[in-house]
Amino acid sequence: MTTWREELLQQLVFWWDFSFWPRMQGLTDEEYVWRPAPDAWTVHPHPDGGFTLDDQWPPPDPPPVTSIAWRLCHIGAGVFADRNANHFGGPRWDRQGRGWPGTADAALEWVKDGYERWCSNIAALSDEALARPVGPTEGFPTAPMFGLVLHISRETIHHGAEVCLLRDLYRAWVRTSA
Repeated sequence: MTTWREELLQQLVFWWDFSFWPRMQGLTDEEYVWRPAPDAWTVHPHPDGGFTLDDQWPPPDPPPVTSIAWRLCHIGAGVFADRNANHFGGPRWDRQGRGWPGTADAALEWVKDGYERWCSNIAALSDEALARPVGPTEGFPTAPMFGLVLHISRETIHHGAEVCLLRDLYRAWVRTSA
């Protein structure tokens, strides 16, 4: 018999295995930092070493277009690293630091690690733990953990689909620019 936990995870796992991760294979560094519009947010080398991320809180209105690099960093930090740290003792991410991944391979490895940690942590939760409130680290502290699991799936699928679309646009841009 399938459990609710398995169903919660299967939505994200199926999408990752069949829609997202295969589409990320072969991502180049040029695609990774490509700016699809003027002033698009991306990842930049820092003059003192490492990489920084364009960001502003609250974001400008309208928000800027973002690169594949920016979207993968959002998935890696705000979706997986923060939640793994807040709820499962995973490593904290320094948003103000210079540790953002500067290459496509580094970003994909980081995002994949966060995804695998998240899935492993969720798979280990009891039904009681899934029903407990998420607490003050979330903007909805009284919501149950299973609600956060659904939210993380939505966020990953949403932003991952944007990355896939940006890859399609990059491919079309390269063809028409040649």
